[in-house]
Amino acid sequence: MHKKFNIILLIADQHRYDCVGAAGLFDIKTPNLDNLAKGGTFFTNAYTPMPVCAPARQCLATGRMADSFGGFWNYDMKGLPCKSLTSDGQSWSNRLQDSGYQTAFLGKWHTSKTDGAEQFGYAQVIGNDEWEQHIKAKYPGLTYHNGMYGEENAIDLMDSRTHYMAGKVTGLIEEYAKGETPFFIRLDYTDPHLPCRPSAPFAQMYDKSDMKPWASFCDTFEGKPYIYKQMVLNWGNENKDWDDWSEMVALYYGMISQVDDSVGMIVKALEVSGQAEDTVIIYTSDHGDTCGGHGMMDKHYILYDDNCRVPLIIYHPLYPDGKKRIDFVSNMLDIAPTIEEISGIKPDGIRHGLSLLPLIKGEKQPARDDFAVSSANGQQFGFYCNRSIRTDNYRYIWNLTDVDELYDVKNDPGELTNIVSQSQYAAVLQDLRMKLYHKLVSYDDPFACGWVGDQLTKGRKV
Repeated sequence: MHKKFNIILLIADQHRYDCVGAAGLFDIKTPNLDNLAKGGTFFTNAYTPMPVCAPARQCLATGRMADSFGGFWNYDMKGLPCKSLTSDGQSWSNRLQDSGYQTAFLGKWHTSKTDGAEQFGYAQVIGNDEWEQHIKAKYPGLTYHNGMYGEENAIDLMDSRTHYMAGKVTGLIEEYAKGETPFFIRLDYTDPHLPCRPSAPFAQMYDKSDMKPWASFCDTFEGKPYIYKQMVLNWGNENKDWDDWSEMVALYYGMISQVDDSVGMIVKALEVSGQAEDTVIIYTSDHGDTCGGHGMMDKHYILYDDNCRVPLIIYHPLYPDGKKRIDFVSNMLDIAPTIEEISGIKPDGIRHGLSLLPLIKGEKQPARDDFAVSSANGQQFGFYCNRSIRTDNYRYIWNLTDVDELYDVKNDPGELTNIVSQSQYAAVLQDLRMKLYHKLVSYDDPFACGWVGDQLTKGRKV
């Protein structure tokens, strides 16, 4: 009988789905992720349940929609406190440790305001604060000048946050490989979250003149909620054209390629240590990034593919036939039950997601929805609640306090033309509203109830 598989979980921060070479949409260099996708399972319809850093990670930690327990936005936003998770010692990561796994967490925690990764079952923890101290000591007086728009980083590549943390992961792999017990290593990158500051050679890898506009660029916001125009104004981006955005996009590409290079370091360490064929590797992101799409930056207040659709790659040594899956999956809700099934630990309670292992095996999963649901509640510019359902052909967005949105994503992949008021889509709209409503009820969503839920069930919406 094979020993339990090691598991390495890699979570990027703000990595769009279309910015992986394996997606075949843009000329971006991610050879290591592409190799994992080729040798494993590449999910082409993976969506984040909540496109904000802390709520997405709380979905992962609990296997439940963060809305269901009040994790509405980043708990550390000044002036906007919300509920933060606390550890009861029973999370899947706690039970993974209890089952005999050697456990380690590295990078960006952002899951609980009061309890660290140690309380969630991670025996070894290397946080970003260690890297920050390293940089402060080695590069005294280091300053940046271009704010959230990013710039080339003066620090050496191996001192960059991506490669420093990957180096720590390789050290743990070498250490754990000496023993007989399986290991679980989780690395939460802080990149390519803006501001993007790649080091050489990645800072100059892409020329701004080669950057092609997103399908979502040049949004007029006609027939859309006013808040989208306000988001552009809030950032001061109302006069930017693609030439202005392309420099930021080139840095974003460079940062993603730098993350990819650090993934290559980890894969190589597995191969050198003889652990490659005993290790499951999962790569995904908490959410995407508009990066000029819809004339916006960052990810708040909208529920479009730019910030909801994410890469999800799982390499499992037992199933190395390079399957591409088009099933709709909710990455941060499905990862917990997937790890539970791979490791053999039993779920400890409610799960709003499903294990991906049957799909990796090539099996059908009748219980899986043919759509994905995402949720947002606003953040640094104030409260704004919306919910979305995405199918192969359409995206419907329920904006609780403004006009709703419906997009024909097959013919309008940039989600530019709101067709919610067009009568020929009335049946589609009603169907999506009811599917969204029932899914939100199953998620214990606080707004899918009473007279507010009537917006969906009784059509009390524009």
